[in-house]
Formats: sequence, C-alpha cells, structure tokens
Amino acid sequence: MHPVLFKLGRFEIHSYGLMLALSFLVGIYWAMSRSEKRGIHRNHIMDLSIIVIIAAIVGARIMYVVTHLAEFEGRWLDTINPIQSTGEIGIPGLTLLGGVLLSLVSIIIFCSIRHIPVLKLFDVAAPGFAFGIFLTRIGCFLAGCCYGLPCHLPWAMTFPMNSPAGSRFLGVAIHPTQLYSSLYGLIILITVLLLDRKPKFDGFLAAVFFMLYGISRFLVDMVRFYESVDQIYLWGIQLTFNQIISLSMFLFGLALMIILHLRNRRSTENS
Repeated sequence: MHPVLFKLGRFEIHSYGLMLALSFLVGIYWAMSRSEKRGIHRNHIMDLSIIVIIAAIVGARIMYVVTHLAEFEGRWLDTINPIQSTGEIGIPGLTLLGGVLLSLVSIIIFCSIRHIPVLKLFDVAAPGFAFGIFLTRIGCFLAGCCYGLPCHLPWAMTFPMNSPAGSRFLGVAIHPTQLYSSLYGLIILITVLLLDRKPKFDGFLAAVFFMLYGISRFLVDMVRFYESVDQIYLWGIQLTFNQIISLSMFLFGLALMIILHLRNRRSTENS
C-alpha cells in the first residue's frame, strides 16, 4: 500500500487525494467535451466545476465526521482545520458518498439559478461521476481505507500494519472492497457510455447512474467493515447508514426512470 506518495517536510501528497484530484480534472474535461452537444455552454461547466469541487470535499468531510464522531472527541477543531493537532498538514478522512450527495444538491441549485435543464446536465456529467468512482476507489485501495470484512476467498488480501485496514485486521485476509467499488465504477462507466450511443430522453443516463450506483454501493457495503456505531436497524434488518442512502438512491433512480419513460411515451403518442 502507498497511502503517502511522497513528503516535502510536513507536507504530504496522499494517494487518495491525488486520485480524487485527477478524477475531478478528468470529469470536468469530459463534461465540457460533452456539454455543447446537448446545448449547454462550456462556461456553465467551468463555473459549476468549482462549486462541485468545493461541495464534494465539504460533503465528504461532513459525512466522515458525522459517522466517526468518537475519533474527534476532545479535538473538534481538527474536523475543519487543515493543520491538525498532530502537526499533520491536510484534512484526512473523507467519505465518498457524502461528496456525491452534496455535489448532486449543488448541481440542482446551480441549474435552477442558471436556468439549465437539470436532467440534461446530469446526463452530461454521468460518465465523469462514474469515472470518478473508479479512480477514487483506487486511491482508497492505495491508502488502505474503506476496507472489507475478513474472508477466505482466493482474492482476499492482507494489508500492512501502517494502513487503516492493517491496523484493524493485522495479518488477516479481508475483502478488498475498494477494488470492488472501483470495479463497479468501471462497469457503470461502460454501461453509461454504451447507452449514450442511442440516447432515449433527458434524464435517462442520470436514472441509470442512480440505480446502478445505489445497488452497487448497497451490495459492497454488505462485506465492508463499519464501526458498530454505524449500524442502523430498519424493520429488523441491520443496515449501515450508507446502505440506507444507497437504497434511497436506487429507488429515486427507478422512480425517475419510470416517470420519464411514461412522460416520453405520452409525448410520442401525442405527436
């Protein structure tokens, strides 16, 4: 594992942070190249990209803090201070799902202010989001975070002691859930690109993304390690907080697909 790629004094370049930055850059470029084909000016993408970057980092940090409150007890300033109480520079600890959610909210608000069709913009951004999941989860793997539960599968992995996974399960083979997540990001990306060859209606790719991401994240979380405080019981079923959000995303995508399909069919019949 390579959680820190290199150091310059106390300044560190973390593999997760680098992959996150690369996913933003590629996603922005990709969205700009796709936007004008759907009647959205490239300048809107540039303006939105700045907002999304901030929203993604803030959202990822908020969700991490909310689900790891015990970690910051007695040093609450570390939740927002780029100079940690340990002397480390940076804000370690981000939860990808929180970044995705706040980014989606920021896109909706931005579109309402700029009078941009929000579903059309989501279709533009869908491949970039999928690629971001694929690349960022490789960063998680290099950092040894977001790890899985012990297992005896042929592809199970052991992590070094200086990683979060290794410190929790030293010498124990566990699910490489980071790679599972990276894989489903790649599958979503390929699926979206194939479906985009013959677009059906505005919002179609967005609905597909929500459904695939929601169900994929839900399934991976079944073998991912979480602290006991992160467990929630819903109708007697033990779920994680992230699984509830993921299930909600799937149901939202399914409802969106049905509504848009019916609307498109009525429009076709009336034309």
